[in-house]
Amino acid sequence: MAVNCFKCRYFRVTWEPANPRACTAYGFKTKQIPSAVVRQSSGMECLKFAPKQEGK
Repeated sequence: MAVNCFKCRYFRVTWEPANPRACTAYGFKTKQIPSAVVRQSSGMECLKFAPKQEGK
């Protein structure tokens, strides 16, 4: 099952046009969805996914 970064507490949107998305768990910025980068580089789904807390 694919990880939805938009529902992850580690997903961030940056101000950088070249790298508008970031993953604070892995510490990188990218143009793609971070979970896709993790899958491409490791061959596995993201292991650091943590759901966002409701109401925050």
